[in-house]
Amino acid sequence: MGDGAALVERMAERRAGVGDPGALVGELRRALVLVPYDRGGLWTAEFGGIRWVCGFTDEAALARFAEERAGVEGAGVASRSWEYAVFRGARLLDEVIPAMGVPAGVAVNVADPDGAMLFPPVVGIVPDGVAVDADADADVPGGGRGL
Repeated sequence: MGDGAALVERMAERRAGVGDPGALVGELRRALVLVPYDRGGLWTAEFGGIRWVCGFTDEAALARFAEERAGVEGAGVASRSWEYAVFRGARLLDEVIPAMGVPAGVAVNVADPDGAMLFPPVVGIVPDGVAVDADADADVPGGGRGL
């Protein structure tokens, strides 16, 4: 699959309080995610002690982000050419996040206040070895692996 529209639909379900969290993570893993470059690396932001990789479900969502950045940094930001990499969500979660060396997650469509979703660095989303709650889950019956 890999359709960004399917991921947007699953995110909307969860924001409405319905849908299956596991299906949402599965959809992210299948989706193609656009991640813009910033100064030679992937665009990230830090919030709450977590490094967030900013990803987008399509070029329109990335363009909304560029427009938001223009409001902060000046008009030239929106009109500039935005280079980006395209990752399968699974690669972001399983390879990119662990390689960052700090607690990191994925922030999807961050310029869409009614459609953004954070995928934090927790068990069930990122590999256990980089999950911030991996040690805490060892004390939970069944390992706390469910979402």
